[in-house]
Amino acid sequence: MHELAEWDSFYVIVGAAAGALIGLQFVVITLIADRPTVRGAEASAAFGTPTIVHFSTALLVSALLRAPWPTIIPAAVVWGLVGVGGMAYGAITARRVRAQNTYRPQFEDWLCHVALPLAAYALLAASAIAAPSHAREALFGVGAAVLLLLFIGIHNAWDSIAYHVYVSRAASNTEQRQNRENRARAPDTKGDV
Repeated sequence: MHELAEWDSFYVIVGAAAGALIGLQFVVITLIADRPTVRGAEASAAFGTPTIVHFSTALLVSALLRAPWPTIIPAAVVWGLVGVGGMAYGAITARRVRAQNTYRPQFEDWLCHVALPLAAYALLAASAIAAPSHAREALFGVGAAVLLLLFIGIHNAWDSIAYHVYVSRAASNTEQRQNRENRARAPDTKGDV
């Protein structure tokens, strides 16, 4: 199909970037895994897991649109289902962000973790509806949606890493320093029996 053929390089680049960033996110999670917190799981479900989902969606849609579809209709059905599924997942993410108690979300968090992903997934779904009659415009919509998901994922991954390095790690270091100081000040009770 001619319309999709013109997008080959775009989806190769976006798909490769999304795949590489998924791998990097796993490396970062592994590096910070030695310092889990009790409430870390609920924060990860609200802030970490959606980042992997956005990267994975960009990779999935990029791979799907590189397939040799006979017409745009089957491809539009698939990316439309991905869009609808993403909107449902966005609603779940919004509930998780609201319910977690580890971190108080700011405007930027609501924008980048909830509103923009919902907009990207809605654009995917709307592009699927437009595809049969406006294929060229629909493909620009899909391109914009996957690129938006890629940049949302980059922002959110950076945000998570910065939080762990500058906030969580700093709090942990302060707590460890206070524990060492308290042990150093404690009287030696080994010989008192």
